[in-house]
Amino acid sequence: HVLVRCCSIPTAAEQNLVGVGIGLSTRGKIPFLSTFAAFFSRAFDQIRMAGVSRNNVKYVGSHVGVSIGEDGPSQMGLEDLAMFRSIPGALVLYPSDAVSAERAVHLAANWKGPAFVRTSRPATPVIYANDEVFEVGKAKVVRQSNSDRVTIVAAGVTLVEATKAADELAGAGLHARIIDPISIKPIDAELLIASAKETGNVIVTVEDHYPEGGLGDAVAAAVSTAGVTVHKLAVTDVPRSGKADELLDMFGISARHIVAKVKEAVLA
Repeated sequence: HVLVRCCSIPTAAEQNLVGVGIGLSTRGKIPFLSTFAAFFSRAFDQIRMAGVSRNNVKYVGSHVGVSIGEDGPSQMGLEDLAMFRSIPGALVLYPSDAVSAERAVHLAANWKGPAFVRTSRPATPVIYANDEVFEVGKAKVVRQSNSDRVTIVAAGVTLVEATKAADELAGAGLHARIIDPISIKPIDAELLIASAKETGNVIVTVEDHYPEGGLGDAVAAAVSTAGVTVHKLAVTDVPRSGKADELLDMFGISARHIVAKVKEAVLA
């Protein structure tokens, strides 16, 4: 049995939140600190120093990307992956449904050192069975065939968009493999390279994050010596308030844009 104790830190006090977590970890506890992913940016000094000290602190950043919708850009976590990937020895997880989110918490709790779990606001569909096994550094192939001509790597809400895009592409005779990375750091370089080799050495990444330091950069680094071409779709401008579906499309990471990018990458 595991004793779980919860406490609340006043709003807009993420520096204090991380400080409390560091203190708990030095006393042998495993603290999970949760806030909007965007708000961890104001505590990055504390997060960085916790990493320097190898504190066993776990961070859960919610409300990521433009998909949070009407709350607007001040609340949208679009730099969080880059921030936590930069922490030495950190585990960075990005679950795409309820099952993988629960498993991500288990993986983070058992990781010795800092860990970040990125969670989305929209109600994404459940794609994994309750008994699915997840491992640090291992991705999941969620769609594949012997006719695949491109590998799409997507996570969270963009995994849903990638599935829609793959359905449309299949109708046009262009089959796509879809990988859910789950573990962003360490990333499953072996699977990514193997999949790329089977799909024309072409990968398209799609992320609800700025292009710098996110999923696309992690994938590109992992396959950089394997002769694989990586095409990145990401949020490339400061977003605005609006409905989630409208913003995904406006900022170039919806199914429509994935279809266009795949056709450009494969058919050009």
